[in-house]
Amino acid sequence: MPSLRILGSMLWASGRSGFKQRIAKYPIMCATQCRDYSEERLQQSYQDHKALWESKKLPDDVNPRAVFANNELDLRDVEVYGFDYDYTLANYESSVEHLIYDLGKKVLISKYKYPDEIKDLQYNREFAVRGLHYDIEHGLLMKLDQFQQIQNGSIYRGLTDLKPEEVIDIYGSRSLPLYYVEGHLRGNSGEQYHSMGKFSCDTKMAHLADLFSMPEMCLLSQVAQFFSDNNIPYHSVPLFNDVKAAIGSIHPEMHRIVSRNIGEYLIKDPNLVTFFERLKSSGKEIFLITNSPFYFVNAGMSYLLGENWRDYFDVVVANAKKPAFFTDSMRPFRELNEAILMQTWGPVDKLEKGKIYLEGNLKQLQRMKEWQGQHVLYFGDHPYSDLADVSLNHGWRTGAIIWELDYEIQCLNCENYKKMSGWLMILQGLIESCQDFEDEGSRKIIEQWEEERDRLRKETKKLFNPHFGSVFRTHDNPTYFSRRLFRFADIYTSRLSNLNDYSVNHTFYPRRGVLPHEYKSLFV
Repeated sequence: MPSLRILGSMLWASGRSGFKQRIAKYPIMCATQCRDYSEERLQQSYQDHKALWESKKLPDDVNPRAVFANNELDLRDVEVYGFDYDYTLANYESSVEHLIYDLGKKVLISKYKYPDEIKDLQYNREFAVRGLHYDIEHGLLMKLDQFQQIQNGSIYRGLTDLKPEEVIDIYGSRSLPLYYVEGHLRGNSGEQYHSMGKFSCDTKMAHLADLFSMPEMCLLSQVAQFFSDNNIPYHSVPLFNDVKAAIGSIHPEMHRIVSRNIGEYLIKDPNLVTFFERLKSSGKEIFLITNSPFYFVNAGMSYLLGENWRDYFDVVVANAKKPAFFTDSMRPFRELNEAILMQTWGPVDKLEKGKIYLEGNLKQLQRMKEWQGQHVLYFGDHPYSDLADVSLNHGWRTGAIIWELDYEIQCLNCENYKKMSGWLMILQGLIESCQDFEDEGSRKIIEQWEEERDRLRKETKKLFNPHFGSVFRTHDNPTYFSRRLFRFADIYTSRLSNLNDYSVNHTFYPRRGVLPHEYKSLFV
């Protein structure tokens, strides 16, 4: 019973000899061994483990300003820092999501002739989380783990959750085949990109991997629920395509509205200026590559860093059209004529500080600036369109800005979560160790423990989001989104200014995880 060994070592450390003596009585057994094991001793084991857990000190809080490492990263090797704009340099108020939702809803009514009644639908920011998948053919929004398994209780048609047996009827299993989840992926990195994604004709699933996709998920689900509630027949594929097209069409209007009312929509980080001052004083080169138009970026950056924000940057590229910027070498740079906000027609032979460039490609950027490999650290919020190609194909180091970490860490640090998750792990270890006792009395006790475990799983999930739980975890496993994040980002944190807490010569080390076949603890 490996889990009981761990608990025994915890007891030795705690000095609680009474608990130690009782738990140490239980030998390691398997289903084929004879045993002298009573239901009373199972119950006593449960009580002893519960008392042990309640005697332990809760873990320390996670630092919400920490930078977390997936891969070792020595900042002394980094000579060039690059940045995306939206949700990397710029963090938005929830009012931007409401704006996108309302503009998209209007397009559905005016252009696609959806029922006027949907104008009364309201954006619900608490419904979904980033990183969900949408099954376009079946019209289902779901949360997958790193093994493409659907998390029970986290799959919805419209706003109605599906029962486990309904999931089995549709898919035959909770585990979806790789081709079904990733059959649409394109590009050298084998990934899908941008909000609702870049799709091929055999697309089955959309991975909703950025924060701009939140209004899309909500609108899509609410309209589907409206049709269902009003007995209006609909097909999920055209609905998905209409919502996707409607949201995609409103970005120019959204840009105009936000840039005219920048203080209403943008969150100003007072420590961001300090971050850039430190980089410049350390002799680092800095660049910006964004898909957004320059006038929109200029309004935001002027608000965030001041009117002279361009003094920090050696290269600024707008309308980059990532991920094509990283993969298509036939897209030359164009210089922006700032007086008329139009691109010039002449060739660009070098990238100069103080000028604004449009489109372009990574191959030319690296050739003109002689920026290569591990000396470049690029930050973005989207694991695919920002980080995948530069990490997999060009050897750049990468950092992800995940704004949800603030909220997730707040949940992790609450006392209720610490207590429930800690006991959940011990209870699951107890179930694992005792599951092979097959007499009826023992099985009933184990089933009671399993019911308690399932209740704890649901309660811990609801602390993050009542429908889909944490962005990063599905019970025991990382989410599909987490797997991509850990693969494509060397480091991740909630905001760029968190790096102010570290030296520009700092080395980030990943936490040494315990593999399933290794010691559960090196300290006994």
